[in-house]
Amino acid sequence: MSERNYRAAIVGTGGIATAHARAVAASGGRASLVAVADIDLERARAFADTWNVPAAHIGLTELLREQEVDLVHLCTPPVLHAPLALECLEAGVTVLVEKPATLSLAEFDTLAAAERRSTAHVATVLQHRFGAGGLRLRRLTEAGALGRPLLATCDTRWYRDEAYYEVPWRGTWESEGGGPTMGHGIHQFDLLLSVLGPWREVTAVAARRARSVDTEDVSMAIVTFESGAVATVVNSVVSPRETSALRFDYERATVEVEHLYGYTDDDWTVTPAPGHEGVASLWARGHGTTRSGHNDWFGAVLDARDQDQAPPVTSQDARRTMEFVAALYASAFTGERVRSGQITPDSPFALRMDGTGAPWEKVRAT
Repeated sequence: MSERNYRAAIVGTGGIATAHARAVAASGGRASLVAVADIDLERARAFADTWNVPAAHIGLTELLREQEVDLVHLCTPPVLHAPLALECLEAGVTVLVEKPATLSLAEFDTLAAAERRSTAHVATVLQHRFGAGGLRLRRLTEAGALGRPLLATCDTRWYRDEAYYEVPWRGTWESEGGGPTMGHGIHQFDLLLSVLGPWREVTAVAARRARSVDTEDVSMAIVTFESGAVATVVNSVVSPRETSALRFDYERATVEVEHLYGYTDDDWTVTPAPGHEGVASLWARGHGTTRSGHNDWFGAVLDARDQDQAPPVTSQDARRTMEFVAALYASAFTGERVRSGQITPDSPFALRMDGTGAPWEKVRAT
């Protein structure tokens, strides 16, 4: 166990803040929650009372002025992520940002540039990378134990009704940055990308089928990877039978996981190809019972801090995922295949995820 105790603060005390508070509480004394902040001070005080936090503030500026902290967890609506993260970096405080880290690729690049100038770091919360099954799959893939990856499917089929979108910042390009591609499916396809490595090109569609929102409520993509593997990615908030499912077909085995908001080792299955039955025993080694989520991710952050390293997920890791999101929207809204690196800083899809405009908005305008 680390001898260091990191002073942590949470900014934004809405629903997701509870997961962060639990992760700090579960750190075994490696971190302590010393302050919270929210534009609704009464809500901040109530949250502080629940979690026995000694200080509550009206905003980040006041918190940084009055508290000495090592880590700030940003749990605000996405539109506030970039400006608040920049304020943390300028103060020399490492910032842990809920997904999506920014509203656009251009905003993310601004954040990454600020990180390079700072003594602090920025880490995006993409926690499914850190579940035992995800870690094991990456390790076996990198070792070549499963053979070449050939085909994958990645489904995030969730259900969000109209009441969900009554929260003013949800379902808008200006406040949330996108629909289920940006705010829901990102967990699953980030795990996909972390396993299969650099992606080469994307062909996609996006549609607004059922929800009264500005963004899409469904998107689908076909992805080709540098390894030659191909994958499909589905993101939905209109699916009554909810599931989060990934399937990886390798030369020597099919590896699958199906869960909803977090997986355990029991949610994974391995089907060896004929003649490769030994793969099953490789997978069974180190079977665990913990659920993927903020706890394991935060533990990895603290491990990195103990070693004076950049915390996961690094800016480079997160940018690769953000570029994928931008490419998916660019392909869906232009009807063209989009290659990695094609979205340059002057591209409209670098500046906003809806780029040249969603097709349904153009129809309404005419």
